[in-house]
Amino acid sequence: MKRFPLALFLLLFCVSFTVTAQSSSTEKTIDVNKDVDVVKVYEQVVKEGYGTPFIYKKLANAHYFKNNYGAAKKWFEKLFAIEKPTDATLKYRYSQTLKALDLYTSENKYISYSGTN
Repeated sequence: MKRFPLALFLLLFCVSFTVTAQSSSTEKTIDVNKDVDVVKVYEQVVKEGYGTPFIYKKLANAHYFKNNYGAAKKWFEKLFAIEKPTDATLKYRYSQTLKALDLYTSENKYISYSGTN
């Protein structure tokens, strides 16, 4: 009679341990944002008429780092048309974009030549 509660306890412990082990191994987290192309999303936002300097900067940098210099030039110029270019990094990336397209001149209206490459 004393062994019945002990056996019942062991049986329930084993069953609960097995159920817990099975449920934790089958659960997988899914990252829904893993396959989202942010560039396409931002371009769609601009297409719908909600372009902001923040979005133009993100698009220009994204295209610059993908070596898509034609599109990068377009977004840099839209950004600079709205805001005066004060960030040295953006000026440098824009000048490198122009150099890659063989359009670099020292008389560019968005950047002034500072003697650096």
